[in-house]
Amino acid sequence: MEKPLLIGVSARIHYPGAAGMPLAGVWTKTLHYLEQSVAHWVLSGGAMAVMVPVVDATGVVQRSDLDLHDYAQALDGLVLQGGNDVAPESYGEAPLHADWEGDRVRDLYEMELIRAFVAAGKPVFGICRGLQLLNVTYGGTLLQDIHAQHSQAVAHRELGKYENHHHRVEFVPGTQLAGLFPGVVQATTNSIHHQGIKDLAPGFVAEAHCPEDGVIEAVRWSGASYVAGVQWHPEFHDPEDPHTLDDTAILRDFLSAARAVRSARA
Repeated sequence: MEKPLLIGVSARIHYPGAAGMPLAGVWTKTLHYLEQSVAHWVLSGGAMAVMVPVVDATGVVQRSDLDLHDYAQALDGLVLQGGNDVAPESYGEAPLHADWEGDRVRDLYEMELIRAFVAAGKPVFGICRGLQLLNVTYGGTLLQDIHAQHSQAVAHRELGKYENHHHRVEFVPGTQLAGLFPGVVQATTNSIHHQGIKDLAPGFVAEAHCPEDGVIEAVRWSGASYVAGVQWHPEFHDPEDPHTLDDTAILRDFLSAARAVRSARA
């Protein structure tokens, strides 16, 4: 019997003293954590989810004898979780507002993680912040706040609604993503982000946009390895909701790429 795929998931980071968090017990420690819905999304495809802790040279823990390249060699693919803003410093800008400073520590860790998995020929998939960081890693830039920098934009986030806020996305004909949903031109997805792609990274193609304002909703690298991402959260899809996109095909495509790499190496 074939062993299940081992899919790495980048860690979210909690820092002691974060605004609004308790000041006692475990909250006084730096925490690396995996959101349950992301783990369950990976598990739903028959793969095992393995969180990769921060071990890069400039991170919040000391680098040990085991680094991120070791994880890339041992695991079959990588999923980048959503979470904190990408720091403007990571794409050569200064924050336009104090609330948009982002998480530079996590950026550096995930950038090294991305490069390690791509160098190993393993597929990488980004969710929300993950899509944005893929774009930044390969030389693109971001809108620090869509509402402030895109006067024609629709609401891409509504406070208090979280994954229950939705808008339409339109697939770009001829792309790999469009091929996963034959006959579907537009679909409805959740939307929980206030940042978005400004300049698309060289070597990347946009695979979906928001039809009302043109904001990029999905990307894919045209290089030799599987590197792709979506701006929405497929892990939050309610299988009982017939009105929103069933993202199962996206997960299957990613895991199929991971399985193909494993088979080729075997």
